[in-house]
Amino acid sequence: MEFNKDTTIGDLLEVAPEKADMLLEIGMHCLGCPASQMETLEEACDVHGVDVNELLEKLNQN
Repeated sequence: MEFNKDTTIGDLLEVAPEKADMLLEIGMHCLGCPASQMETLEEACDVHGVDVNELLEKLNQN
């Protein structure tokens, strides 16, 4: 699966739970919060001041 700006955190963690460490490293510490499961990567990046395109590049490697 290729991740994009509209991928929700819940979907990402469901198909690639190993990517959680990458999100935690950039300050997304509430991955288990029910609300975060429906949040898109773009929304989460906006809240955390992270460039979504840089994150997507890293998430889609390998």
